[in-house]
Amino acid sequence: MSTTPDVSVVKNETGSTRTHNKQVATQDHTTLKRFLSKSVLGLISLFMLVPILIVLLSWTQPVAEIWGHMIDYVLPQVLKNTVILLFMVTAISGTIGTLLAWVTSMYRFPGQRFFAWALMLPLAMPAYVLAFVTVGMVDFSGPLQTGLRDLGIDTAIPSVRNVWGAGLVLSLAFYPYVYLLARQAFLSQGKRALEAGQMLGLSRRRVFFRLALPQALPWIIGGLLLASMETLADFGAVSVFNVDTFTTAIYKAWFGFFSLTTAAQLAALLISVVFIVVLFEQYWQEKRSHSLTQGSSQRFDTSTPIKWAMTLLCTFVFAIAFFIPFLQLIYWTALNFQQDFDARYIGFVLNSIKIAAMTTLFIAVLAVIIAWIKRQYPDKLTKLMTTLANLGYVVPGTVLAVGIFIPIAWLDNQMIDAGMVSKQVLSGSVIVMLLALSTRFMTVSFQPVDRQLQRLTVNQEAAAKLLSNSAYQRWRQVILPVLSPGVLTALLIGFVEVMKEMPITLMTRRQGWDTLAVRVFEMTSEGMWGRAALPSLLIVLVGLLPVWILLRQSDKQH
Repeated sequence: MSTTPDVSVVKNETGSTRTHNKQVATQDHTTLKRFLSKSVLGLISLFMLVPILIVLLSWTQPVAEIWGHMIDYVLPQVLKNTVILLFMVTAISGTIGTLLAWVTSMYRFPGQRFFAWALMLPLAMPAYVLAFVTVGMVDFSGPLQTGLRDLGIDTAIPSVRNVWGAGLVLSLAFYPYVYLLARQAFLSQGKRALEAGQMLGLSRRRVFFRLALPQALPWIIGGLLLASMETLADFGAVSVFNVDTFTTAIYKAWFGFFSLTTAAQLAALLISVVFIVVLFEQYWQEKRSHSLTQGSSQRFDTSTPIKWAMTLLCTFVFAIAFFIPFLQLIYWTALNFQQDFDARYIGFVLNSIKIAAMTTLFIAVLAVIIAWIKRQYPDKLTKLMTTLANLGYVVPGTVLAVGIFIPIAWLDNQMIDAGMVSKQVLSGSVIVMLLALSTRFMTVSFQPVDRQLQRLTVNQEAAAKLLSNSAYQRWRQVILPVLSPGVLTALLIGFVEVMKEMPITLMTRRQGWDTLAVRVFEMTSEGMWGRAALPSLLIVLVGLLPVWILLRQSDKQH
């Protein structure tokens, strides 16, 4: 009997061993890739969370003397003003935004197609710009009272530099958040809501209150919560009106009392309020995702007087929220251009473009990395880390400025103590602004990139792997062409948002490193409304870009 081994058996065993080893190697490679990807995402999330954690940890160092003054003289007024502003913005922006959304989405009237998109334009005008234009126009020496005196009408207009004036202006600045979401809801309901109500014998007014409004409520509340978060984060507008809120109190604690710790503790209080709003927003966002289905957007006719009343309503809101302030900016700019425009403006513009470009490119790269990791590993841990990485947008700029500056200042002091440097080199540098702005606007870049990446189907990704084994080739030929519209949107919107941001730049820049937003603050703090017009006009013109993008996206959906 032959003892020679079966060659075929040996070959099969060898092949099985090789296949097994290959499978093990592939599994090890996949595990390592998953580990590295999640580690990168974890580091990004931690980086974005550091400012918030630093602010919250500030309570371990109480400053009794300053807090005694704060509790007696500052906090009561701050809390009162905050409650009034939130109440006013919720009531006024909710009413205006919902009513305008209803009439522009459901009825035909003169100018309807124009107002459908024009009523979004106030988003291009920062709240602090609308604030100083409003104050400048109605002041004693402003065009409104001057014109009345020229007509022989000597009637004193009450001062708007109070919490009520601030609440009205913030409502006009933020109503588009409610308008946009409510309009999407009403367009989705379409003709069905009215037809169902008419079958039940209801008038159109009752259809609105009993059918359309309840269905659109999650969307409307979502818009109101966005407006509320913007109100809590506002710094420039309330400064113009001399109204103390948490954001101005943080600024004064830092630059008035020279107590960074007190500023951080005030910021921690504000974070707690903002997070409550965020929890509500997430709850209603889930409601919105299940509340509506796409319906007919056919519009309805009504009587001629009502049609013209709708036109007048839309005209009035558009005029006071955008058109008249925009014309006033142009007038002031023309009046003061020769006096105000000099070589410094080149620096303002270059600084604004420089910090906006650096921040936008940085967060766009991070957004692509986060979105790709989220797509490849869609588990709960990845989703949690993605949420944490995008948490900075709901945190006010003043809070992030404090949260970033504290660890940077600590690092500077450690370097000085170690003899590495002789003075602070990081504090007040562009690095501080870059980190704070990146944390604040990370989600602005992530959202369009993530939405665009979702358009890449599983079949497209599989086909790309068949075409080439090179990851570089797959990205260049398949993934990037799909992703590029989202990246472009992220770059444009991120650039404009950074250009408009005031408190972070104001609080973290080094002395003399001014941007257009800082120039607006300096001029308005001195009451020089005319000289604040040129930088404001430039910011508004740049701000029209994201509004245009938003309108295009809305048109594609409907």
